Amino acid sequence: MSETTQHPAYITSVGTAVPAHSLDQMRIAEFMSRALQLDADGDRRLRALYRSTRIRQRHSVLPDYGAEPGHYTFYPNTPDLEPFPTVRQRMQQYQQLAVPLAEAAIRDCLRQSTLPLSDITHLITVSCTGMYAPGPDIELIQRLGLPTSTHRLAINFMGCYGAFNGLKAATALVQANPAAKVLMVCTELCTLHFQKKNEEDHLLANALFADGAAAVLLEGTSRSAALEVAAFACELLPEGRDDMAWHISDFGFEMKLTSRVPTILRTGLPAVLDRLVALKGLRREDVGLYAIHPGGRRILEVVEEVLGLSPEANAAAYEVLRDYGNMSSVTILFVLKKLWEQNRSRPGTWLFASAFGPGLTAETALLRLV
Repeated sequence: MSETTQHPAYITSVGTAVPAHSLDQMRIAEFMSRALQLDADGDRRLRALYRSTRIRQRHSVLPDYGAEPGHYTFYPNTPDLEPFPTVRQRMQQYQQLAVPLAEAAIRDCLRQSTLPLSDITHLITVSCTGMYAPGPDIELIQRLGLPTSTHRLAINFMGCYGAFNGLKAATALVQANPAAKVLMVCTELCTLHFQKKNEEDHLLANALFADGAAAVLLEGTSRSAALEVAAFACELLPEGRDDMAWHISDFGFEMKLTSRVPTILRTGLPAVLDRLVALKGLRREDVGLYAIHPGGRRILEVVEEVLGLSPEANAAAYEVLRDYGNMSSVTILFVLKKLWEQNRSRPGTWLFASAFGPGLTAETALLRLV
């Protein structure tokens, strides 16, 4: 990025939203154990896995994960949940439930800003848990009353790092036209895609993922407080291609997530951080804050090891993981919002943000508090 030829871009507001159904992690484990029809030993191992996640609660658009058998509203009220919901049935739920959640995040974002809705010039939607057309972008324009001339961009199926691709696009738009007012919203309904399988990666995915939405406003002026978007860097780690994946099957989207992911990240993350800060003439020690995607407890621990962070420096990520689980692309924006709120009195501080997803891909951004 050139210091002299590009206009700055600023994040001036971040908003978040979660569905109404707040579910205790161990209550979800009960549902999963029943659905998988586990014996006593399998039930004990599953509960141990759920306790080890450090997740206290997660949110879902579906009440079923906290309901008693016989009272499910989406899954069949049969012992084995058969006939298991198809992709079509899950996408019908996505089409009905995703936009209201996205709208709530956007309205939370704009409540923190003085910008009127009529000034929005671009809308970027990000999601990997559902698709249809005419899509959420068009519905949001109508629900929010945005001008019909609003430019739209949909970023789909990129996984947990999708927010970074949205931020890159929004930043480029603002740098090209400082008068642009770009609204980006990430919306993920991960719990629509529960898979009734006993393999390790399915058990782990069922134990981690949750629903949520987050919106960001990017502008060419900083207002009273903002996060300046300074640089981006990414790294593809092909050796992890088969360890994190996201496929569409007959009965939902299937997440493949193996225990090798933290080890693979160990080899690539320090180099991409050094490359990122070098773009601004900085060193790693110049970074004062870290916003790390809480893909899981072990991922956070490995990031601390390879970057030399203390658990306290990573506290915002652990808190988001504890209270919300992994909401895919949404999660990093929850962490970023929490860090920003806790450190608004530290202008000039550099912030490193990173998320990981299929590929295996590490996306990063360098931000500065102003």
